[in-house]
Amino acid sequence: MLSNTIRIFFIGDIIGRYGRHFLKKALPLLKKKYKPDLLIANGENLAGGLGITSKTSEEIFNAGVHVMTSGNHVWDKKEALELLNSEEFIIRPLNLPRSNPGRGHCQYRIDNDCKVTIVNLQGRVFMEPVVDNPFLAIKEFLKTVKNRIILVDFHAEASAEKQAMGFFLDGKVSAVLGTHTHVPSFDLRILSGGTAYQTDVGMIGSLDSIIGMKKNPIISKFLTGINQRFEVAKKEMIMDLVILDIDRSNGKASKVEHIRLHESTIEGQLS
Repeated sequence: MLSNTIRIFFIGDIIGRYGRHFLKKALPLLKKKYKPDLLIANGENLAGGLGITSKTSEEIFNAGVHVMTSGNHVWDKKEALELLNSEEFIIRPLNLPRSNPGRGHCQYRIDNDCKVTIVNLQGRVFMEPVVDNPFLAIKEFLKTVKNRIILVDFHAEASAEKQAMGFFLDGKVSAVLGTHTHVPSFDLRILSGGTAYQTDVGMIGSLDSIIGMKKNPIISKFLTGINQRFEVAKKEMIMDLVILDIDRSNGKASKVEHIRLHESTIEGQLS
């Protein structure tokens, strides 16, 4: 008999090669303990900390991730222009211009009785102005969706914009999870209408870093205003993810948990 609950992992932004390597190390242990039905990760920073390529995306799919979302860095590698047209389970923000390559949503089948719709949105506050209004975009999109289980990755900078989206979609989708800042927020909860919400899930990257990148070049830029070459950091790797239990019958979240794994204690944390 099928369980009435499906379990989803949503993994924060994966930062460069060291993030990819830590994912491959941690995911088998997490899957063994929590037994997820669907694994989703934000992959816009896979390749050198900015962008996505065929090779890096294949590495993440081979590690067990089923669907990758993205955001404003999705086009930072030219290869992505072709990749997003050919790969069904890598999506870009829905509210980008319609002429852009790829798609803003996908549908993943858990089994014959259950499909999950995954949607990617990008915010406009403190972000590139090229995107359409994300609130209007998702409002129109939801008119076309018949699935009960819908997960939204809202890739945005401003906490207020993310919170507004959470309340706007409460009761209409299963989860609204924020990405982009790489710093997890302490507000994961289930809203009154049954929608799981967190302002930012976090990242897979170095804790001894500035949002996953080596510290000194970024500090130097703040001191001088001169552009620096940013490099992915590799010390003290951590992995942030949200575990969602969703009711099959109504698409509402029944249980949520945020986990942060630290490289040095991963074995003990999962024992």
